[in-house]
Amino acid sequence: MNVRETRGEAIARQFGWVRRIDEFNYKVHSQSGDFEYDVMSGELGWLCSCPDAMYRGMKCKHIHAVELAFILRKIVARQAIAISPVNVQACPKCASQKLMKGGLRHNKAGDLQKFRCKDCGYWFTINLGFEKVQATPQAITGAMQLYFSGESLRNVQKFLRLQGVKVSHVCVYKWIGKYTKLMSEYLEKITPQLGDQWRADEMYLKVKGNPKWLYAMIDDETRFWIAKQVGDRKWHEDVRPLWREAREVAGKQPKTLITDGAENFATANRKEYYSNLKAKNTVHIRDIAFHNDRHNNKMERFNGGLRDREKTFRSLKTEDSPILEGMQIYHNFVRPHMGLNGKTPADAAGIQVEGENKWLTIIQNAQLTRVNSGQDGREKTKS
Repeated sequence: MNVRETRGEAIARQFGWVRRIDEFNYKVHSQSGDFEYDVMSGELGWLCSCPDAMYRGMKCKHIHAVELAFILRKIVARQAIAISPVNVQACPKCASQKLMKGGLRHNKAGDLQKFRCKDCGYWFTINLGFEKVQATPQAITGAMQLYFSGESLRNVQKFLRLQGVKVSHVCVYKWIGKYTKLMSEYLEKITPQLGDQWRADEMYLKVKGNPKWLYAMIDDETRFWIAKQVGDRKWHEDVRPLWREAREVAGKQPKTLITDGAENFATANRKEYYSNLKAKNTVHIRDIAFHNDRHNNKMERFNGGLRDREKTFRSLKTEDSPILEGMQIYHNFVRPHMGLNGKTPADAAGIQVEGENKWLTIIQNAQLTRVNSGQDGREKTKS
């Protein structure tokens, strides 16, 4: 390793010294002053605005820094994010295991032991995420699994009654609304590692008995359901919000997008995924033929699964129903897919939800995040 490579490595390992502007432009902090050099990717390779590169024609330390930072960013991107089951025997606030019992809390589901952390003074029970709920975590997560895998609310209610849990179908629906919101707030902060080819399509459904259209976008490689939008019309709905949401979720836009021949898809792609830089534009393939490998059958298979599920709940109450959000979570993080060799789309996208009960793992991690951010609404008792 020569002197320029050594100095480039030192720059790359300084936090914030290599700033990525876009795919072709970087800002690199100078080692000798409080200013930055421009490093650009051109047809002839990397170019830098420093004197060493401009006047000597050398591959300078700033270019070495960008190349190393690029490699490091790729390595980090390939590392999977693991969502592990929460250790409920430790304090959810500070992770201390110095606990003291503080009596019992009584409800219809049974007695729950209360604990107080000796280090931070936080009071909690071991049913993290299911506080003030009469049913057990196993009953609630089991109900959600049954509902999103195809059972009706009343069939879920009948199953729970066989287990000794006496609740109404309305209560089951409220569980879905509560925990879907909790999980969504947590999962939306995690960026999936998606491929460069996406697919979009629409599907008919009913909201309060009225005909609507569910627009969805998925990743071709991982089957990850990226974004959704409910609209009133099939051919003329403005689906640009769907395009924007997908870009925000993925942190990028695709290189290729496959849809059917609907004009509103072409309009959204032209207005949202096009720029003055041709290399950054998304290639839009409007293809519904079945004689080559570009057809949209993966999207049709996705829609078929949603149609089967839609027959059970018949009609949504609102366009922003928690049922749609729950279906997206179930599809991405819980349900294994044959096309992915038994993996979930989240597994394929670098987000591994561990544990047998994935619902429980996600809910408890979501609640733990709330507790640590002070959003759980409970006061901490000072020691």
